Amino acid sequence: MDHFLYRDGSLHAEDVPLAEIAASVGTPFYVYSTATLTRHFRLFDEALAPMPHLVCYAMKAASNQAILKTLADLGAGMDVVSGGEYARAIAAGVPGERIVFSGVGKTRIEMHAALSAGIRQFNVESEPEMRALNEVAQSLGVKAPIAIRVNPDVDARTHAKIATGKSENKFGIPISRARAVYAEAATLPGLDVIGIDVHIGSQLTELAPYRTAFEKIAELTDALRADGHDIRRLDLGGGLGIPYTQDNQAPPLPLEYGNLIKEILGDKGCEIEIEPGRLVVGNAGLLVAQVIYVKSGEDRDFLILDAAMNDLLRPAMYDAHHDIVPVIQPAPGTERQPYDVVGPVCESGDTFAKARRLTPLAAGDLVGFRSAGAYGAVMASEYNSRPLIPEVLVNGDQFAVIRPRPSFDEMIKRDTLPPWL
Repeated sequence: MDHFLYRDGSLHAEDVPLAEIAASVGTPFYVYSTATLTRHFRLFDEALAPMPHLVCYAMKAASNQAILKTLADLGAGMDVVSGGEYARAIAAGVPGERIVFSGVGKTRIEMHAALSAGIRQFNVESEPEMRALNEVAQSLGVKAPIAIRVNPDVDARTHAKIATGKSENKFGIPISRARAVYAEAATLPGLDVIGIDVHIGSQLTELAPYRTAFEKIAELTDALRADGHDIRRLDLGGGLGIPYTQDNQAPPLPLEYGNLIKEILGDKGCEIEIEPGRLVVGNAGLLVAQVIYVKSGEDRDFLILDAAMNDLLRPAMYDAHHDIVPVIQPAPGTERQPYDVVGPVCESGDTFAKARRLTPLAAGDLVGFRSAGAYGAVMASEYNSRPLIPEVLVNGDQFAVIRPRPSFDEMIKRDTLPPWL
């Protein structure tokens, strides 16, 4: 469910017409709904009640300060994967004790910063990282709380580029070696071993892979406790998918996901952490673009938009589908026709959809890309010297620009010339 609906023939974000935002900030732009962000976070929070738990938003999905502050005010923790994301979370007012630091390539500088300012835990992904963290913690005279990420060799049945729990993936320690790695961790004086971490991938549309992974974590919890480790926290990652098309079968609900966690792990007496990202923010955001030209080709018509692959990379990178809808509601019964929907970047890969059947559109018309809130603005670039597009947050009948579009001069001034030029 989201809060982007037609009213009086025009697509709205909550109570604000998208055409009004377009007239104010120009196109293309991203727009997010506060009501949808709030609803989706609360679904996860309620799904884990009454177990002790923390929902840590995976901020790699969308990391604007306004989004982070909205979720933090609801009680969310944050899952970060870089020093920059950690700094963003702190700047948004998230206390260190609600920040989990994940990622396979944490640097000593990042470790030092997080240990100095406060951290809930590090999700350690390798023995070399574990040893480096121990050294940094000892240099500061503190103990670093850790959960070790195990790779359960589970097929998440998702896109190959977002699967993270198979043996060939770069993430985590093979579960077959977990007991030996935990044994080493227990000997390192700068570490406090508190739990287990697992994350098998993103955009999962069924519960079976989670069941397999969680059953392995239940067995590992018992084994590690038998070895003398005080396992008191289980970090189960995120990855629950969203429906990117209106006719797709809906993925499992957060409540079903929560019930599975309670069934398999509820008797372990552990605090549960989950790290949803896509499902929190994906359907809470739209990309709005304008038609520049309708071009007739040899055997197809092209809908050329002012948005491009640098603004929304997912279709070019993953062959991802986004429903594309007109901002002005078409009359009932209007026939559709096929378009290749493309952007102006000088790449054939700058294609959002091929032979997509849409109601007839003309130059100047506005269209919205649904389910664009996750991995949209955060993956954008200035390729072809195209400015990053604005981000807008709506709350009821109000809207505010939460990231402005830079001018060409501002982009150019970020470059510096060496003294010999």
